Amino acid sequence: MNSPVLSALPSDASRVDHGPAHAAESSMGALLLDSGKLTPESAERVLRMQKDLGIRFGEAAVRLGLVSEEDIQQVLARQFSYPYLQKGQANLSPKLVAAYDPFSPQVEALRAIRSQLMLRWFARGRRALAIAGVTPEDGSSLFAANLAVVFSQLGEQTLLVDANLRSPRQQEMFGIKPRQGLSDLLAGRADLDVISRVPAFVDLSLMPAGTLPPNPQELLAREGFRNLNAQLESRYDVVLYDLPPFAAGADALAVAGRAGGVLLVACKHRTRIANVSRMAEQMAESGAEVVGSVVVEF
Repeated sequence: MNSPVLSALPSDASRVDHGPAHAAESSMGALLLDSGKLTPESAERVLRMQKDLGIRFGEAAVRLGLVSEEDIQQVLARQFSYPYLQKGQANLSPKLVAAYDPFSPQVEALRAIRSQLMLRWFARGRRALAIAGVTPEDGSSLFAANLAVVFSQLGEQTLLVDANLRSPRQQEMFGIKPRQGLSDLLAGRADLDVISRVPAFVDLSLMPAGTLPPNPQELLAREGFRNLNAQLESRYDVVLYDLPPFAAGADALAVAGRAGGVLLVACKHRTRIANVSRMAEQMAESGAEVVGSVVVEF
């Protein structure tokens, strides 16, 4: 797999496509009304300008200064079933660029990675993939969260599992209150009810890490984890496991082996190539196929 670099570049906020004409036009006004962006009176002003100038509804609304181009993008996203959030909306981490800034260069790179994974891994009938980094600073958890969002935006029923039972991050990333999760399920203290839907994205669910156990490696190495993975694969199109850092112990190897495939994440100017090579070798020895690697810059 090629290794696109996800750089923290400024978004291209000026790029606005006001979409195909009539099918979209008929509902754009209604959606802007429903969201409180327009009042019935202001909508009439827009309709008058639209008729007088022969332009699209969204363009007329922007010209009148009644809505922003970001508002129009948001409505188009709803019309074309491509969910994303405006800044300040929902309780998600602002670092989830796929949720808040879907037209930025780094999210374009994420979509390119998604396409390669669809062709090289999921098209082969595989459903689960582990995401691994060498250290906590490599950005693999943030990458996994953003990758889960872009898969859900494609309409794939996506489950993100926080398999880091030492220092989990996904619960905080998605603004979910502390609750039971993977560890409790593996210990027989919970069931699949620990999975939470992410309200802002109808095709995205999260299984948090749960109660931090004293024996994470042993829990993840149990046969029950293999059975759990089979259950999850039968329910979801895409199951992504956010692994604990490779440097923290053998936890990552246990999960990757059960998932069957692993994508390695390295941080530009931070991760040592020798450490990535060592991780790839040990992942393969554990029974996981190394699907590819990506370089991130967060």
